[in-house]
Amino acid sequence: MAGPAAPARRAQDRVDVARLALLFHALSDETRLRIVGKLLHGEQCVCNLMDTLYAGQSRLSFHMKTLKDAGLVTDRRAGRWIHYSLNPGTLAELQNFVGTVQEDAARVEAARCCEEKKTSLGQLYGFSLF
Repeated sequence: MAGPAAPARRAQDRVDVARLALLFHALSDETRLRIVGKLLHGEQCVCNLMDTLYAGQSRLSFHMKTLKDAGLVTDRRAGRWIHYSLNPGTLAELQNFVGTVQEDAARVEAARCCEEKKTSLGQLYGFSLF
């Protein structure tokens, strides 16, 4: 049983789990995902986000604060308008974590495949390897 748990421990050792929870919480809302999708096209003025998402200022502010607190979004003020953009460093952080999970899952799957073969051979020849 130590095999499958080892890759998961390695992934956890390389990341700040509390940080990831904050990031995934920020991405766990449909409106915030729509905002991120809109920001994938580049920096957006708050007025454009309100119009596109049919969201009022207070609702949009709530979601933008969640995204900013997680570090997913940065802002800059230009006169009376605030412009938002995605934080490339945070996106890279998410991408690295997802890549690590994907690699570890592939290793676990490969190990499981071998265990299944050993079990099936044992069943085929009437003996147990473990």
